[in-house]
Amino acid sequence: MATARAERLVNLVLCLLSTRQYLTAERIRGIVPGYTDAPNDEAFFRTFERDKSELRDLGVPLETGRNSAFDAADGYRIARRDYELGDIGLEPDEAAAVALALRLWDSPELTGAARGALLKLRAAGVDVDDRAAGTIEPKVRTSEPAFPALLAAVQAGRVVTFDYRRPNEALAQLRTVEPWGVVAWRGRWYLVGHDRDRRAPRCFRLSRVQGDPKAQGRAGAVSRPPDVDLLSMVAGEQRDAPPSTPVRLWVVPGRAQGLRRQASVVDSMRLDGIEGDVLELDLSYPDFAASWIAGYGPDVVVLEPDVLRKSVHEAHLGAAAAAAAGSDEAGEVRR
Repeated sequence: MATARAERLVNLVLCLLSTRQYLTAERIRGIVPGYTDAPNDEAFFRTFERDKSELRDLGVPLETGRNSAFDAADGYRIARRDYELGDIGLEPDEAAAVALALRLWDSPELTGAARGALLKLRAAGVDVDDRAAGTIEPKVRTSEPAFPALLAAVQAGRVVTFDYRRPNEALAQLRTVEPWGVVAWRGRWYLVGHDRDRRAPRCFRLSRVQGDPKAQGRAGAVSRPPDVDLLSMVAGEQRDAPPSTPVRLWVVPGRAQGLRRQASVVDSMRLDGIEGDVLELDLSYPDFAASWIAGYGPDVVVLEPDVLRKSVHEAHLGAAAAAAAGSDEAGEVRR
């Protein structure tokens, strides 16, 4: 699903979930981002009907009705009682996996449109249910500095230029790309598009992009070919996995169950006066595992390899710096 379409569907669900009233199609058109750009009524209604069908296929319970007998047209809403899931019981290791997954999604680039939709609802005089915002709030967190600019270029359909350094090259080279999408595969983010310099489709790992990408040209000039599967392109270029790297970890007894499921206990040792287990496992992508391991905090310490130990240490420092910055901002607000 194209990013713009996915955002529009999220905004539509948030809009209909956040109101107790039935909203007509025309009112939805003026509130939900993505519909206001429709060139005419026919284009809007065609898109809206397609989106309603998509939501129903996804299992989203759309209600149709009227707020009073005086309404001239049917409206739409989503009842929270039908939309929300029941209570789900998770084992400790499953809960840890869910918590780690939630850390991935935290980016203002994707939540801004949804929050804007709520503001438009209130401005239009719609009775908004404030609890709904947390129900489907999309979050994406990535440490790649180039992610926001490249995602914006994809959404705007604009050509983008950036400096890109391949592993076997000492210097970065300027690339001019018609971006088709940004996808994640095996813990890494990639830009997929048509490389104008190579005159062929290419995949670019975001961690190798240097500096700030620059969008150029008019919006809407670039669109993804309908027969292109972005994830398959990335997987095709990265088909051969690198050789696995043996990793040794010290773990507090009874902790980090999700990690223990993928490792073997080979020894025990005392670290800083605390008795713990020594675990071994093989990782094909140890650089990605740094953030995963760092999520366990002081309960897990990397013994080997040294590169992974340093990466986890840097991840801890980054998390501490982010927490300190958040505390400072909160203090400023209180003052």
